[in-house]
Amino acid sequence: MNMRTSTSTAEKSPMPTGEAVASRAGEPAAGRRRTPSSEMVRRFLGDVALPLGLYYGLRLAGVNQWLALVVSSVVPVVQLIRRLAIERRVSGTTLFTLSITVCSAAVTLLTGDPRLLLARESYFTAILGLWMAGSVPTRRPFVYMATVKLLPEATAREWEAKWEGISGFRRAMRVMTAAWSAAFLLDSVARVVMAYTLPVDLVPVLSAALLIAMLVVVVRLGKVYGKRQLAG
Repeated sequence: MNMRTSTSTAEKSPMPTGEAVASRAGEPAAGRRRTPSSEMVRRFLGDVALPLGLYYGLRLAGVNQWLALVVSSVVPVVQLIRRLAIERRVSGTTLFTLSITVCSAAVTLLTGDPRLLLARESYFTAILGLWMAGSVPTRRPFVYMATVKLLPEATAREWEAKWEGISGFRRAMRVMTAAWSAAFLLDSVARVVMAYTLPVDLVPVLSAALLIAMLVVVVRLGKVYGKRQLAG
């Protein structure tokens, strides 16, 4: 189960929001762009709540752990297909998600071990963390690129102007991208540990709780840091 996740009016501060995290749905129609908070809720429902509910529903129905994990992991695949249909093109983030999905499917077909299926979630967060780290020294770090796509047009233009003219803003974007990278790498390690040390049925919900807690902490600290950087 791919589990991916803030404030709605943080548009004026350099602040990563919602699942500005991995892949992104196509751009909404003009004048109807999603707010960061609405995107966060949508991502949470589609990428976390639905797969989690499906897994535990199947377990209550008597389905074994391996099959329940496999079936619930179909949800992210459906989400990906939907995004491809909306975008009508293969963007970099979509290609990234597609590659992870294919690798995940390969692991599913090659093993009957539910713990290995649980551990595979760490692949996504590890690669995502490394991808973020790699974007830190580039012209547009991950946090900036991911967040600006969710902002209203006027606010997005303000961010672009800040990026070009304020060195503190650029530094804040890079530092926060590095923080998100570290958080996802730690999440990856924690998922592997949980997958092989805890009861299988406990791992999915704890993994979701870990991801949500991690994102909340990084978002809150990032907002405080960003405001201080611009105020300084």
